[in-house]
Amino acid sequence: METDMRASTIVGAQSGVSWAAVAAGAVGAAALALLLIAFGAGLGLSAISPWSHSSVSASTFKTGTGISLVIVAVMSSAVGGYLAARLRTKWSEVHTHEVFFRDTAHGFLAWAFATLLSATALSSATAYLANGTAAAVGGAALQATGSVNPGDIYVDKLFRTSPAAQPAPASSTNSASPNNPNPNQLRAEVVRLWTSDFHETYDLSAADKMYVAQVVAARAGLSQADAEKRVSDVIAEAKTAADNARKGAAKLSFWLTAAMLFGAFAASLAAVEGGSLRDGTWNDRVLTPRSA
Repeated sequence: METDMRASTIVGAQSGVSWAAVAAGAVGAAALALLLIAFGAGLGLSAISPWSHSSVSASTFKTGTGISLVIVAVMSSAVGGYLAARLRTKWSEVHTHEVFFRDTAHGFLAWAFATLLSATALSSATAYLANGTAAAVGGAALQATGSVNPGDIYVDKLFRTSPAAQPAPASSTNSASPNNPNPNQLRAEVVRLWTSDFHETYDLSAADKMYVAQVVAARAGLSQADAEKRVSDVIAEAKTAADNARKGAAKLSFWLTAAMLFGAFAASLAAVEGGSLRDGTWNDRVLTPRSA
């Protein structure tokens, strides 16, 4: 009876979590994740090229990026979970099943802590690497258009003059938009209409579409039918680009979710291994498992 009471007192006095070990594992996991991300960015920069014959396709690059995220998460989380369990204090008089649970919890906590560190302290570094990859893909032109309103690009396509078309006379331009005879004012108005309508409905309203077609016909020297067709084509192109961006963001979210799930599992599993080695003894490089 006295032995049982003494054992229960020892167990109750011990903390179930070794926070120092958890913090050490999390810092190690976050640092390793940054290292692997830097290495992955280098591989990505080596795989892409402005020359079509020497670069991987966009779909292959996106899939490879997603797979690399999962690999980075598994490797870094496994190391963090292993360290968290291997560096913990030894629990005396604790049942094997309880030790298994605590080791698993240590790995999970190390993964969670590392995830928070990566989302805060390491966000600037990973963003820098991502911007470097984006700059390599798009070059100086991508950086130059980074501060440009996307609506300006589509308005440029609307107002593009066909080389074979004759410029419309000034009177025709004024009749198309009598309230805004200045071309700069016309352009600014169309940009505002485009930005406002697309922000709400990803399309131009019927009245705005008719008005923009009239302005395009006058500015680009097109017939009304051709101007309406150009407006419809540019709107369709803008919708396609927005839809592709939406799909890309959704796929990235799924890859990140998979990476986090696999990372949590790897950290917990590695922590069990680390805890087993922590409680065992080494005799001539042969591990003697802990007794039940």
